[in-house]
Amino acid sequence: MTIMTQQRIEVSLAGQRITLATTAEHEPLLRQACALVDEQIQLALAGGNRSIERATMMAAIKLAGDLISMEQKPQVDNPTADPEHLQQIEQEVLALEEQVDVLLKTLSLPGAPRPIVP
Repeated sequence: MTIMTQQRIEVSLAGQRITLATTAEHEPLLRQACALVDEQIQLALAGGNRSIERATMMAAIKLAGDLISMEQKPQVDNPTADPEHLQQIEQEVLALEEQVDVLLKTLSLPGAPRPIVP
């Protein structure tokens, strides 16, 4: 079992420094997300929104709209929609499910000498 250690990072959103907790593994994605959000806030401010709160809401709406548009695009635009790729992922999921089933059958609770059998 891998233990993820939390760390604190500082980012800038709308000119304000904020501290966020993350793991080393997720830090690059969090920094990218913050940069994108900050960019959208700055664009909203440059577009005439005078308050940070309104600019932040406009940025959130813009990003949510982008996400919804991406999710609604036909799957042919999605490289993971390749039938062979999907079949490979499906096989990997089935193999993982089998491994979990085997592990569950051999799991013993403290003080219980026999395995748990569903």
